[in-house]
Amino acid sequence: MTVLAERLPEARTAERSGAAFLLDFLADAGIDTIFGYPGGAVLPLYEAIARQDRIRHILVRHEQAAIHAAEGYARSSGRVGVALVTSGPGATNTITGLTDALMDSVPVLCIAGQVMRPLQGTDAFQEANTVALSRAATKYNVAVREPGEVGPLLRRCLDLATGGRPGPVLIDLPKDIQAMVASAETFDGDLPPLSVAATPAVDGDAVATVATMLREARRPLIYSGGGVINAGPRAAEALRRFAARTGLPVTSTLLGLGAFPASDPQWLGMPGMHGTYEANLAMHGCDLMLCIGARFDDRVTGRVADFAPHARKVHVDIDPSEIGKIVPVDVGIVGDAGEVLEALCAAVSPLAPGALDNWWEQLNAWRGHDCLAYRQGPGAILPQHAIRRLHALAHPHDPILSTEVGQHQMWAAQHFGFEAPNRWLTSGGLGTMGYGLPAAIGAQIAFPDRLVIDVAGEASIQMNIQELATAIQYDLPVKLFILNNGHMGMVRQWQQLHHGGLYSESVSTVLPDFVKLAEAYGWTGIRIEDAAELDAGIARMIATPGPVLVECRVANLENCYPMMPAGAAHNEILLG
Repeated sequence: MTVLAERLPEARTAERSGAAFLLDFLADAGIDTIFGYPGGAVLPLYEAIARQDRIRHILVRHEQAAIHAAEGYARSSGRVGVALVTSGPGATNTITGLTDALMDSVPVLCIAGQVMRPLQGTDAFQEANTVALSRAATKYNVAVREPGEVGPLLRRCLDLATGGRPGPVLIDLPKDIQAMVASAETFDGDLPPLSVAATPAVDGDAVATVATMLREARRPLIYSGGGVINAGPRAAEALRRFAARTGLPVTSTLLGLGAFPASDPQWLGMPGMHGTYEANLAMHGCDLMLCIGARFDDRVTGRVADFAPHARKVHVDIDPSEIGKIVPVDVGIVGDAGEVLEALCAAVSPLAPGALDNWWEQLNAWRGHDCLAYRQGPGAILPQHAIRRLHALAHPHDPILSTEVGQHQMWAAQHFGFEAPNRWLTSGGLGTMGYGLPAAIGAQIAFPDRLVIDVAGEASIQMNIQELATAIQYDLPVKLFILNNGHMGMVRQWQQLHHGGLYSESVSTVLPDFVKLAEAYGWTGIRIEDAAELDAGIARMIATPGPVLVECRVANLENCYPMMPAGAAHNEILLG
């Protein structure tokens, strides 16, 4: 996804505004969509947007949603997502989204307007120190001080957003530079290049060492993460070939779902706090762990002191700072996940017949517990059943699924099988309520003809529910599937298990009529209250043109299992 300088045009002599230069620059770099919200400090940019037709602008209803929509666009398409906001509150409203993109390694460019340079430092109207405020929320941020910095800093931002480990970048652009009319050369001066270090060539000796370790192992395991998806389709394909060649079991983190097919018999499911019994016990019992593109997040490792206690560990990551940061490893390989997997495929030979038979016998015994089983009776709809039926009916359409954050997110991860990368959009590292609807809108913009579904909870959806208007304005056929259990479900579950059942402020005592609210925004609203209505309601949602909101009322006190309690080890997982 790196933006190449040769794609950009030669400097042109015709005079135009700094805002027009910026838009032409982005369009020449392959940007076709901006998610934004206007304000005083970016009005020159909005005038320039109205005078061109190369970049489409999508008007969101909140700046946080602009970043999440840019994230959804980027994660589903593999391209850079771009957001445009004004100064002051416009910029400060992006901090949550930028932090979300930073933690989940999503390439987003945020263009923030700033008050005119003569007013900076005077506490002018809607002035904020955006660079200072966003420094910890971005991979890189910078303020434009002179007109000639616009082009070089944009080029730098695009390169940094996509180079190495992807992430969000921000450029702070004063209003007077946007409005200035001059030749293109005025806005494209010389600045020293600044970019991430080139990804090193794959260490052949380290790969050979891993191949030897694999031949010696009796209980090996592949632990794959979001880095495999960030590395592009070639990496996911190489992961599948490597697993097929070696016969190793595979587990995929929350952000890595789809890199390996959920239907493949070698896939054990997701590990960690709400991972499967077999994936967690495999992590605890393995003697060789190949971690590829994952970062040993605390929701996966559990109690670090007892994490994979019998295993030699190999860590492959494009970010050298991640290797050894949380878990000491025996071999660290810095590199692109796809390139390392290709090298591993070439270096390893098929294991001797029967080499892993005992290991697979144990894995299948753990599988026999059927840890995701549930019993749907004639009463209230179980949320697990709702997700299973959603998957069964939506799967033939190869949908893109986003989520909000909470129990519904974990049930979707457990019960909605993903067969390919870039179909699963969720907030992993930050756990941002309100992420799913704008992310679905971003994905729908990237893929207008695809089925895009946001799975939500009745509490989380209200964080950015105003984006229902965005879907209507742009005729986006987003489907919103709300599991309404009348509680902030994950908060309530933790209160039940860890806080003596004191449900402090976690009961959703006042809720809108979601169907009427949908209709007020121009959406189609559907309510499902009985398991017998579930298939028909989902089928109607999928078949109905335009945006559709489904309120699916589910069992109020159902808990999400399996669950590895906070601070526990993998072999202390609770099945229910």
